[in-house]
Amino acid sequence: MSNEQQGPTGSDRPEEWGGAAVAEQGRVESRAEHLLPEERSAGSDDPRAQAAAILAESDTREDDPQAAPDTVLEHRTSEEAAQPIEPPG
Repeated sequence: MSNEQQGPTGSDRPEEWGGAAVAEQGRVESRAEHLLPEERSAGSDDPRAQAAAILAESDTREDDPQAAPDTVLEHRTSEEAAQPIEPPG
C-alpha cells in the first residue's frame, strides 16, 4: 500500500485538493481510528493508507454496485424468495 493518498482532484498533494481536502482527510482519519478488528489483525504499517484504500474501494462499490458482483444484495419480496407450501390435502 502506498503512503500517499490521492485526493478528490486526482492529485496526491493535499495542498492541491481544494475545499474537499479537509472533509476527505477527516474521513480518512476517522476511518483509520476505527478499523475493524479483522482489519487491525491483518496489520498495517500505515493505518491511514489502509483506511484510504478501504474508503476508495467502498466509494467504487457505491458508484458501481456491479464492481463486486459477489457483494451485491438482491432485492426480492418474500413471495419471490420462498417456495409456497401447499397445505396437506
